[in-house]
Amino acid sequence: MTDLSTQYGRLKLKNPVVAGSSGITDNIENLLELERNGAAAVVLKSIFEEEILREMEVSLSKMSSSSFIYPETLEFYDYFDGPKESTSKYLEFIREAKKKIAIPVIASINCMDASNWTYFPKQIQTAGADALELNIFNLPSDIMRSSAENEEVYFDIIREVTRQVELPVFIKLSYYSSSLASFLKKISETGIDGIILFNKFYNPDIDIENMEITNGGVLSSPPDIYQSLRWIAIMSDRVDCSLIASTGVHDGTAVIKQLLAGASAVQIASTLYKNGIPYLKQLLKDLTLWMEEKGFESIDDFRGKLSQKKTTNPAVYSRVQFMKYFRGFPAGN
Repeated sequence: MTDLSTQYGRLKLKNPVVAGSSGITDNIENLLELERNGAAAVVLKSIFEEEILREMEVSLSKMSSSSFIYPETLEFYDYFDGPKESTSKYLEFIREAKKKIAIPVIASINCMDASNWTYFPKQIQTAGADALELNIFNLPSDIMRSSAENEEVYFDIIREVTRQVELPVFIKLSYYSSSLASFLKKISETGIDGIILFNKFYNPDIDIENMEITNGGVLSSPPDIYQSLRWIAIMSDRVDCSLIASTGVHDGTAVIKQLLAGASAVQIASTLYKNGIPYLKQLLKDLTLWMEEKGFESIDDFRGKLSQKKTTNPAVYSRVQFMKYFRGFPAGN
């Protein structure tokens, strides 16, 4: 019988398809449907660093400052008998999800730096989350900051969070780095459980009629897979944690590609918006049929089979493939 199970850091998943953080994972009804249709785990919709800080400032304005929050105030906030705001609702959501579904529940924090919000992961752990994903939004657009300063933000966040919690921690990041391979290797050595490649930034567009900045599209498309596919293949077996592919995974073929490149699992979201939650079953069916046709009994039988782990310098390999393809590319195509 085909075994679809895989390791997601310290989590053992029944298959490699995880519902990524999105509006789809922000209510119990959808979580139940995701589980029924085969999702191996769910990443809850992110709570933002700004939400945590804002509520701390409002609720504890007399006991906190902009630069420091006394530890004694945290217990007060846990039992604060006031309006149920985002943080309280988020913790309640985790507790309810753990009661209703059996698959792993992964909390998510969208963050920018290691400020006062870093007390919150401990509350997430207490609420019962199986793991925590830190979606680090760091667009290196400040011309006064060096690449080293930009990258240190990630390590600051990881240090602050991992010293407070024992649950598995995953880092979701972008490909904006002057030395991405080296950076990913260093990130993996911090003791985290996994790296998700990549998060999807807000994409700006321009409305030329009204001369306004508009949204360039929230959902990913199938061609978006190539960036993560490249870096999963390059970093497979070169890092000290799991690699999870995200963005552009829209069908069973894309799932298989990422596993062949070396991913332990994939996260999906946009394809669920476009095709509905039941489409999960089709992805898993396609993966199972392909494995049976190829004679693979488990994910480990082929995971990383087409990675670049045996290449001393993947850039040289990529250059050769580029030349081979484009040198013979016919005119008019």
